[in-house]
Amino acid sequence: MFKGFYTAAAGMIAQQRRTDMLTNNMANANTPGFKEDQSTLRSFPEMLLERMNAQKSGGPQVGSLSTGVYMQEAIPRFIQGDTKETDNKTDMALVNLNQGSAFFTVQDPSGKLRYTRNGNFTLDAAGYLTTGDGQYILDNNNQPIQLASDQFTVSDTGLITGPNGEQRQLGIAYTANADQQLIKEGNGLYRTENGTPLAQAANGQFKLQQGYLEQSNVDMSKAMTDMLTAYRSFEANQKILQAYDKSMDLAANQVGKIG
Repeated sequence: MFKGFYTAAAGMIAQQRRTDMLTNNMANANTPGFKEDQSTLRSFPEMLLERMNAQKSGGPQVGSLSTGVYMQEAIPRFIQGDTKETDNKTDMALVNLNQGSAFFTVQDPSGKLRYTRNGNFTLDAAGYLTTGDGQYILDNNNQPIQLASDQFTVSDTGLITGPNGEQRQLGIAYTANADQQLIKEGNGLYRTENGTPLAQAANGQFKLQQGYLEQSNVDMSKAMTDMLTAYRSFEANQKILQAYDKSMDLAANQVGKIG
């Protein structure tokens, strides 16, 4: 009986975590470059039940029993989002030209390398190209990019040409297996698991569009459907838990009651 409690509770926890993930996806549906998360539900190992007080070890078997499910992990879905024109010179969008993914290289406040698809950039007071929250965008030598003004152009290969003719090459990283190599940190940033930098992207692996932003790849219709499915599954497990609770109440207070 108690095993039923654990199985139903495990299902409720898994669906609650899945609901939290889907809620975060929908909340970032308008965040440039956002990649939606996908969940993976796995079953706990099944238990093989045997009859108690069997005459010998390996006595009569009752059968196997599932002990519930859990949400193993949330994996970003690195599918290209649509691009939208903004006419803002500091906005940039990366378009993948093959099965891999290209990323802008960012320096976080601690000096470590991070990667992003969010090209909603700006120039700070000193003229450095930064993310919306002030983290430096790096060139192909992993150095911050400083420009004289926002009157610059960027080629489709990521070459920045400033108003005075100065040139800097954007540090565009590339990976063929982003879902295996990158870990989501939040605020649109990703890191490698062991800190090893990604390889520099080569021509033909990406195209850069200045004055555009990549939109999130969240499918709102699918996200809403998945949310309702998760809610119904949570509700079903909740009703099972209530039924077990009622049965336990009857067993404890009526079946075993002495008249």
